[in-house]
Amino acid sequence: MRVLLTSKAGARFVSTTIEVSALVALLLAAVGGSRLWALPPALLAAVLLAWTWRGALRGGAVPTAKAVVPRVLLLACAYLLGVVHGGVDPALAVGVALAGLAVLGEAPLGLMSRAAYPVTANLPGIGARPYRRPNTSRVVLVNGAAVLVALGCAFTGALGVISAAVSAAALGLALFTSWQALTRVRARRTSEQNLFTALSAYEPAFVVHWNAPAGTAYQIAMWLPYLERLGRRFFVLVRSEANFNEVAALTKAPVVLRTALEDLDAVVTPSLRVAFYVNTATRNNHLIRYTKLTHIQLNHGDSDKVPSHNPVFRMYDKNFVAGQAAIDRFAANGVSMPMEMFTVVGRPQVENVAVAAKPIASIANPRVLYAPTWAGFYADSNYSSLHVGYDMVKALVARGCSIVFRPHPYSRRSPALARECDRIQALLDEDRRVNGRQHVFGNQAEVKMSVVDCFNASDAMVSDVSSVVADYLYSEKPFAMVAVSTSAVTFTDEFPLGRAGYIIDAHSGRVQGLDVILDDFLGADPLAPIRHDLKKYYLGDIPPERYAQHFLDEASRHL
Repeated sequence: MRVLLTSKAGARFVSTTIEVSALVALLLAAVGGSRLWALPPALLAAVLLAWTWRGALRGGAVPTAKAVVPRVLLLACAYLLGVVHGGVDPALAVGVALAGLAVLGEAPLGLMSRAAYPVTANLPGIGARPYRRPNTSRVVLVNGAAVLVALGCAFTGALGVISAAVSAAALGLALFTSWQALTRVRARRTSEQNLFTALSAYEPAFVVHWNAPAGTAYQIAMWLPYLERLGRRFFVLVRSEANFNEVAALTKAPVVLRTALEDLDAVVTPSLRVAFYVNTATRNNHLIRYTKLTHIQLNHGDSDKVPSHNPVFRMYDKNFVAGQAAIDRFAANGVSMPMEMFTVVGRPQVENVAVAAKPIASIANPRVLYAPTWAGFYADSNYSSLHVGYDMVKALVARGCSIVFRPHPYSRRSPALARECDRIQALLDEDRRVNGRQHVFGNQAEVKMSVVDCFNASDAMVSDVSSVVADYLYSEKPFAMVAVSTSAVTFTDEFPLGRAGYIIDAHSGRVQGLDVILDDFLGADPLAPIRHDLKKYYLGDIPPERYAQHFLDEASRHL
């Protein structure tokens, strides 16, 4: 059943089955035979409906106006059963009618709810509190309950007044939710009318533009503390409701939601000087067309991945980069950019990363961080080592290491990578139970601990082509990189940061020569001097005591 509902074809099949079952139940009820004739198809339709809406019982969303036809058919079935087998029951008729009205009212309710999107949060004079959409999922579930109660009354011959009472409650909830939606649509329109005036009065010096898939708030979360430390008024401009909800939970700065290109005129106020960006989303173009602003790309990490030298970086006035390596990366990949477009600011996020206090060889049972990336949006950016992660973690555990396992947040979006994550966690859980090693994984490593916390809790790291490698370089602790997209022999030609790390060959789909690599990685560590030198190249030659302040100084120059 789960496989059916996770594909479009499967969902259509289930939807068709529900409709056909409801229709068969209605026809059998009309025939006038035993009540039991209509029971199996009606029960099948009801069970499938409940299954498709099971997520709502755990707080998820249910679309309005879905499966309206089968629910109306089931209500008609209930009425016919009552008439054919028990005569006309006015109370049951009322219950069926009220439930039908509630179900048919879901479509206009859905339209109103979609129009009740938020506009601002935390903006003085307007939108101090972000409001939420009306809970239409609750309406759908209660309407479903009214349908089931009507069927139950018809099949059992129970008092129709029960159906009438439940249906009246369902219709009342639908009307109340519709009133909520209408008031919030009016509030949204008022907010939009007053937006430019309120923003102008707020006098922001800069805006942070962010548009990304839901669940990627880490992109902007890593920069917000440092942008707040600039001490200037700013707001965050987001382009989707999911992004709005995520950012509103991260900052006390104003958050503004504008979805369309033509909506942006209302947010470009006279006081604005700078627009910061933390990714290369296509919708960044919508704001870049305002030439009075200085557009600065911060990006959300520095690595040798293909996206890190995308020609799209040329459309920004300035690119704040971590070190000279980022500048050279563009040139090495044929992306011509004038030097004045770059400013080296380091990676302020690593200011609290602890530097190695002693050689790895002196640590009896080192703790190793395994931080693999995900599969990427496109084939040319798939650098994930998770498909061989189990074997590597098993080898590290066999050497007495404890593990901190922190996969990329997107890893769970791939069923194959999610299975590998589960395998690794099961391995660590079993070893912790048997040998008592204090492995860290799951919610502890991925939610309760930050990336920096994981860095500081480890003595070495295994990763792949990922921005966490460049950040980890600040610690000067040993790290290994897994060669997935190219062979270990040519890996450093394509990914120069690998010169400071131990390269694990997994290009063939399985790990090769791991024991030899681990001997150096956890032992003599001959690459320690190279890491020390490349640290400045990748993360800037900036005094540690002023590391984050350097970024603040450079950003302030444009404000």
